[in-house]
Amino acid sequence: MNAIITVVGSDKVGIIASVSALLAKHKINIADITQTILSGNFVMMMMVSLDEADISIDGLRSILTESGEEMGVEINVMAEKVFSSMHRI
Repeated sequence: MNAIITVVGSDKVGIIASVSALLAKHKINIADITQTILSGNFVMMMMVSLDEADISIDGLRSILTESGEEMGVEINVMAEKVFSSMHRI
C-alpha cells in the first residue's frame, strides 16, 4: 500500500532528515518526494510504500503528527487511494 505524506510549516534545518529517519526506522520506503520553499514556508509531499512497514498507517499518522508538533510543522498522512479519489476531476 502507498501513502501520501505532506509536511507544511516554517522552514528550518532538519525537517527532511527527521521525517526520513522516522520512515526508515519503520521500514517505510520513500518512492517519490518533492519539496519547495514558498515565502519562507516549507512544503513537502512524499509518496511512500508501506509494503514492508512494521507499523500501520494509523500508527504512522500518530507518530508523524507528534513529530510534526515537536518540529513546529503540520504533517498529514493519507492512503494514496483516498488522496487520488479526493483529487480526481
